[in-house]
Amino acid sequence: MSFTLAIVGRPNVGKSTLFNRLVGKRLALVDDQPGVTRDLREGAAHLGDLDFTVIDTAGLEDATDESLEGRMRRLTERAVDMADICLFMVDARAGITATDQLFAEILRKRAKHVILAANKGEGSRADDGVMEAYGLGLGEPIRLSAEHGEGMTDLYAMLMPLADAFAEQAPSEEPEIDVTVDEDAEAPLREPTDEKPLQVAVIGRPNAGKSTLINRILGEDRLLTGPEAGITRDAISLRIDWEGTPCRIFDTAGMRRKAKVQDKLEKLSVSDGIRAVKFAEVVVILLDAEIPFEQQDLRIADLAEREGRAVVVAVNKWDLETDKQHRLKELREDFERLLPQLRGAPLVTVSAKTGKGIDRLHGAILRAYRVWNARVPTAQLNRWLGEMIEAHPPPAPQGRRIKLRYMTQAKTRPPGFVVMCSHPDRIPEAYSRYLVNGLREHFDMPGTPIRLTMRGQGNRNPYKNKRKAGPSKLRKHLEPKGKPRGRG
Repeated sequence: MSFTLAIVGRPNVGKSTLFNRLVGKRLALVDDQPGVTRDLREGAAHLGDLDFTVIDTAGLEDATDESLEGRMRRLTERAVDMADICLFMVDARAGITATDQLFAEILRKRAKHVILAANKGEGSRADDGVMEAYGLGLGEPIRLSAEHGEGMTDLYAMLMPLADAFAEQAPSEEPEIDVTVDEDAEAPLREPTDEKPLQVAVIGRPNAGKSTLINRILGEDRLLTGPEAGITRDAISLRIDWEGTPCRIFDTAGMRRKAKVQDKLEKLSVSDGIRAVKFAEVVVILLDAEIPFEQQDLRIADLAEREGRAVVVAVNKWDLETDKQHRLKELREDFERLLPQLRGAPLVTVSAKTGKGIDRLHGAILRAYRVWNARVPTAQLNRWLGEMIEAHPPPAPQGRRIKLRYMTQAKTRPPGFVVMCSHPDRIPEAYSRYLVNGLREHFDMPGTPIRLTMRGQGNRNPYKNKRKAGPSKLRKHLEPKGKPRGRG
């Protein structure tokens, strides 16, 4: 009983609010200002016993040129063409406008099935708007309140017969895809499957070409792009089979310096992008070849490393470079110098415009994913630890030698290691970095974040806390037993 429902309508009529209610999560950004949503966002919706796919669309604008509004309108029209049912939302409090009438005419011609919904219908202020909605010629309107959940029963009653018709046509249902990531998983390498695809997030500064790159990977113009910076607002996830690898790719909003982010909507967009990084398994940091490794790029890379994600650095707009060999050498040197915490991470040059380098990016993502899941046997770790100590013994602060006794891998995703030692609080940070760099080189784990924990083994001396026998106890122990003899 699966079908696709596209929510369409003017800006600020409550489409994203209804989308969030149907999917049961706050996935789409919601704000009072119009035009928040720009891309198409899909989600798994549930209404009673109905399970279906819902699409949140940008607000329909009366523009057909190459402006941002015109490109948004074409993307929404594409959603109308691909959806089984269109839910046309109007604002019951604002009443029916000329734009509503224009798009009602478009839906009558293009949509397969149209359901009319008068949102913000709570209270008597909406009565006039609901009555005006009859004049659109799309049947009886459903009186909804997406914010308060009113009218969901009426929406279910309208969808149920249509869902039954689609169920008769479809021979089987596709399985629901679980997009959650188990961050504490310690199992061996899990190959991506249709049920659990590889989660990839593309992050970077505004106008680096993230949406254009993902469109090139998809092979279609699925995301809104253009010369304007900051077009993407929501973190959009897209399902794709990329050269035989099931993937879910997250397109995120461009991240500017925190001091420059003053607008509430931009703050929501950045937090949505950070959430996508936490969901991801591999993070692709997209740089602009003309101005790479700016301060904000370094902060974004540090964010991915702190979250413990596998990292791939991609340099976009490579088709504009003239002396590619010399420029690539400079980029590698800057990468090693500015991002030592990601030493050895893949650095790939791509062109989202021409598609060159996309196959190399795919291979780098898979390599980074395998390293992120790497597990080293304990015996090999301890042989390696002995060699590292012999080559460079740990320091002896205040003349007390630190003993590194035992090492094991506690987790993967990212690799985490525990060293049992004496005085773990006295081991300097430089020696921990020495061990981490040795792990990267010896066990071939370039680029991935490595967690190293020093842990004490506690007190192993069984007599350390025993009370020593004093002189009085010794005297009592040496005196003869029995009552002493008095004078006669």
